[in-house]
Amino acid sequence: MPLDALEALSPLDGRYARSTDLLRPHLSEAALIRERIRIEAQWLLHLVKHAPKELPATLRIPPEVLDVAHELANDTPAEAPTSVKAIELKTNHDVKAVEYWVRDQLDSAGASPAVLELVHFGCTSEDINNLAYARMLSSARETLLEVLRHLIDTLRELSGLHAPLAMLARTHGQAASPTTLGKEIANTVSRLTHTHDRWKKVTIRGKFNGAVGNYNAHLVAAPNTDWPQLAKSFVESMGLSFNTITTQIEPHDWIAEYCDAIAATNVVLIDFSRDIWGYISLGYLKQRAVSGEVGSSTMPHKINPIDFENGEGNLGIANALLHHFAEKLPLSRWQRDLTDSTVLRNLGVALGHTLIAWNSIERGLAKIEANPERIAEDLDNAWEVLGEAVQTVLRANGVPNGYELLKEFTRGRQIDAKIYKKFVSTLPLGIEEKTRLAALKPSDYVGLAAHLTTQV
Repeated sequence: MPLDALEALSPLDGRYARSTDLLRPHLSEAALIRERIRIEAQWLLHLVKHAPKELPATLRIPPEVLDVAHELANDTPAEAPTSVKAIELKTNHDVKAVEYWVRDQLDSAGASPAVLELVHFGCTSEDINNLAYARMLSSARETLLEVLRHLIDTLRELSGLHAPLAMLARTHGQAASPTTLGKEIANTVSRLTHTHDRWKKVTIRGKFNGAVGNYNAHLVAAPNTDWPQLAKSFVESMGLSFNTITTQIEPHDWIAEYCDAIAATNVVLIDFSRDIWGYISLGYLKQRAVSGEVGSSTMPHKINPIDFENGEGNLGIANALLHHFAEKLPLSRWQRDLTDSTVLRNLGVALGHTLIAWNSIERGLAKIEANPERIAEDLDNAWEVLGEAVQTVLRANGVPNGYELLKEFTRGRQIDAKIYKKFVSTLPLGIEEKTRLAALKPSDYVGLAAHLTTQV
């Protein structure tokens, strides 16, 4: 029975339902069932293709049965998940329900009892499940990487646009040597590019070796078949890397790496969201009003940075789950316990909150613009930041105690252009150096910021 979004316990299926639609084909319960069906069907077809001599039934499958198997492997019927769930009400076992449903489809197509016994042959539930989750997370990664690349491209465009816009830096929250707005955005672009590549490179692995990972049942049933090679070719046929040695479960180390990589991306974006929030608060960035939107229920003038706040909040929820997955999933008592089952079902929750956050930040970026006048105002009121420049020139010219001299002059004092230039005139430097320092303004003192921005 369809659930009203207003009655949903999770906001992913309620308030944010439309925002997470992109992931439903990859990480929903229906997606899990479809992948299980495909793997059961593909395993049958793989056995038929390689036809172990000790499994004669692989040679006696009618074309119409093979056609159904190919259909299940490639184009699972839309109603399949609902039908499987109905069987699960009786079996109280999700993977067994899939097996029975697949057998029913092949039986209806005329499969013999011997052929039906090839469905789920030599498998434990984890053989099906680990491959299903691997394929789901692989396809979800492709989808989310596209979203992330678009966000990175948006930030790269903004960094280029504002590469020369000088801005007061703030270390420890205090006025510091100037930078440019574009350079600060470029820093985020560089970090996200690294985390993007790290996540993309995580190897997705699968196992298919039976109840405790030793091919026990396989070898008893067909001792002359090279089961490790057959399993390897099967796993690799699905675009996955084969894990040779496991217990009953694929140890989930790769899922931990996968989750860590996403969490690293989210940490960068939490950092970025907080910085942008701060720059909006300072007035360095202006938000464009959106017709019809309300910023406050009592203060009509307000335009709140809600997209960045929403992004930060959702990233926090996502990372709490992702860190738990990374710490918990590689742990299993002896050859198998079932604590991973319910945890794995929440992978979509973490990635759903991640998707909401990434899109929210992208939406926020579309509403902001730089405020050069406000940025320039702060720069022009911070001539003390040139103290670094002056004391470094003094050092370069061999003048002793340059740092101490500037510390005494600038620390805790408000310096303006007049005071700064008068001080420069008293320095024990040549006329050329004095002239150069006297001409220096905070807005000029940005080093290679604009050039560095082009590196991303």
